[in-house]
Amino acid sequence: MGVDLIFNLLLIFATIPISISQTQAPSPAADSCNGIFVSYAHTKTTQLPPDITKSDPTHQPYRFESTLTILNNGLNELKSWRVFVGFQHDELLVSASNAVLADGTSLPAKVGNGTFFAGYPATDLKTAVETAGDLTQMQVQIDLLGTQFGVADPDVPMPSNISLANDGFVCPKPTMQGKNEMQVCCTDDPNSVSNVTLGEEFLPRQDGDLTIMYDVIRTYESNYWAQVTISNHNPIGRLDNWQLSWDWMNDEFIYAMKGAYPYVVDSSDCIFGKQGQHYQNLDFSNVLNCERRPTIIDLPLTKANDSNLGLIPFCCRNGTILPPSMDPSKSSSVFQINVFKMPPDLNRSQLSPPQNWGINGTLNPDYKCGPPVRVSPSQFPDPSGLPSDSTAVASWQVVCNITQPKGASPRCCVSFSAYYNDSVIPCKTCACGCTSNSDRTCSTTDSALLLPPEALLVPFENRTAMALAWAALKHRTVPNPMPCGDNCGVSLNWHVYTDYSNGWSARVTLFNWDETNFADWFAAVQMDKAAPGFEKMYSFNGTVLDGVNNTIFMQGNPGLNYLVAETNGTNPQKDPRVPGKQQSVISFKKKDTPGINVAAGDGFPTKVFFNGEECSLPSVFPTSNGHRKGSATTFSVLLVAVVFMLMQR
Repeated sequence: MGVDLIFNLLLIFATIPISISQTQAPSPAADSCNGIFVSYAHTKTTQLPPDITKSDPTHQPYRFESTLTILNNGLNELKSWRVFVGFQHDELLVSASNAVLADGTSLPAKVGNGTFFAGYPATDLKTAVETAGDLTQMQVQIDLLGTQFGVADPDVPMPSNISLANDGFVCPKPTMQGKNEMQVCCTDDPNSVSNVTLGEEFLPRQDGDLTIMYDVIRTYESNYWAQVTISNHNPIGRLDNWQLSWDWMNDEFIYAMKGAYPYVVDSSDCIFGKQGQHYQNLDFSNVLNCERRPTIIDLPLTKANDSNLGLIPFCCRNGTILPPSMDPSKSSSVFQINVFKMPPDLNRSQLSPPQNWGINGTLNPDYKCGPPVRVSPSQFPDPSGLPSDSTAVASWQVVCNITQPKGASPRCCVSFSAYYNDSVIPCKTCACGCTSNSDRTCSTTDSALLLPPEALLVPFENRTAMALAWAALKHRTVPNPMPCGDNCGVSLNWHVYTDYSNGWSARVTLFNWDETNFADWFAAVQMDKAAPGFEKMYSFNGTVLDGVNNTIFMQGNPGLNYLVAETNGTNPQKDPRVPGKQQSVISFKKKDTPGINVAAGDGFPTKVFFNGEECSLPSVFPTSNGHRKGSATTFSVLLVAVVFMLMQR
């Protein structure tokens, strides 16, 4: 073999990456950590266009590259690791290797207030003892790439904190190694009581407001069937017209479904992508969805007994999942999905759930979902009817909890009134948000004007004349421009109706200003001092919830549980639209609530929920101006009506 040929071969081999181990050696400080060692090392900063360093340096964008390392130096395997990184420079994270965001957010994502990472595809970190010190099984390194603002080289955009987020560990304040690396050693918390049994193969199931089970029930070489079960555990949580989404991580696609359906049926991404090249003999006209992030919706009731799409227990309810306190049989939703896999995952045992789960509905609470966690296989009643259970091939659990996103507006509101005051305190200005150009035509900051009672029957955009007439009658000043409306689809009026020596009562009125009908509606009111004295509701079904702080749960009686949408007035050309409306009186006894002062605020709720969504409440209560005489009240209402008619001319 000639010298030139040998030299050329050496050049070729020199360009081939050595892949014996992709895991770098841990920092020397890790040697002194007898727990979980976590480090964050910033590696590079590069300025990005546009160049605004002179005009606005705090908003100048920079590319940052860093590495997050988690090393298990303890005696026990770390299952489903989670780590918090306290980003603080308005970071936009573009990519993260070997990890996903634990709150289910897809990348790119804003993480400037800090974020939690979870492992993917490796979720567990083994110990040195059981692997003979194999770093590829003990350690994970996450390469982070993103954009930060305002921190230019040589300054370093370090996070404010890093810590292990798994239960049962305590992490001290991290230390800095130079300017570019932050380290912390987290150890077992001796005061923590864990429900994890050492030596168990899987983590125990967790509690949450909403849980989603992803159970693989049949598996083949190139595809599998999974059953997805959405279960509601919150006594006042609910979903209507639910939409479920996730990210496929390995180019999977949906071939068939039963009990639910993709929001978009489209196989074009497969036909022109890797899937079409691999499955050349597959008829893609039968494929349901090839999106990387599909959206799944429930089927209508009419499909429950459909032999092709239905016949799945607890399926096909039009996307409604009720709280268990209302109807346990309607607190879950189930569907099955046929998933086709892609190389190199073409074997029966290579199973991987989708990541970054998210679920939402209409006029419902906001849910944040964690990563799927491997749990012991679920068991189901045998479909043959035999007295035995069938076991899933593999099971993962996703836990979702109700959150209030920063800056999010409610979608329902509450007004207060009382027998001892002839004005109604309406919903707050822009309680459910205002459009971007509202401040040009109305004030988004001034307090809403007090209203006469009959104004509650009129849409807020038609209340101007009545509000002005009432303000003139009461000699109150009116801001210019006038306050904006509340823009809420649903409103609730709480009216203190009576107050006597042995008890008191309130009248609850629901108004639906939206175009959506609400079947099986419910409301819940938290009464901090009055709930123990709850007696009964007369037109609604009302109960005090067990285990929920002083909360009274109310729903329509059978046959009266349908809150209709807003409709046109008698004469649509001149009459305002008419809301859907339901009303009931609720009574309380004072025997069990000694010292209660109804007029001082004890007779008003501190929190109100409609279909699980927390509503906006007024910030003040009606004041007592003595018991009014009926003639004076009638005169006031008639006078407002006359003024209103005159202003309409």
